Amino acid sequence: MFIAMNRFRIAPGFEDAFVQMWRERDSRLQDVPGFRQFHLLRGDTDAESTTFISHSTWESRGLFQAWTESDVFRQAHAKSRAPEGMYLGPPRFEGYEIAL
Repeated sequence: MFIAMNRFRIAPGFEDAFVQMWRERDSRLQDVPGFRQFHLLRGDTDAESTTFISHSTWESRGLFQAWTESDVFRQAHAKSRAPEGMYLGPPRFEGYEIAL
């Protein structure tokens, strides 16, 4: 099992738009081999940002990697346009193999 996460720092006032952007996204993940589940997590808010994490579970790192190199991945990400100023830097990827 493999967990893939991207950590996003979102500017104050853009939180609802960020969630809406993910809600309306046509990811087609349900049709991707090895995909198990997805959650968008909302973390702490401070004066500078709100943290969000995209959290997906996959049968294996290899199947996740295959998705990131697929046409489905490119199509899902090509349409995601965020308003200027929403992101406070690029997302930070974290990948984890389930150890126990």
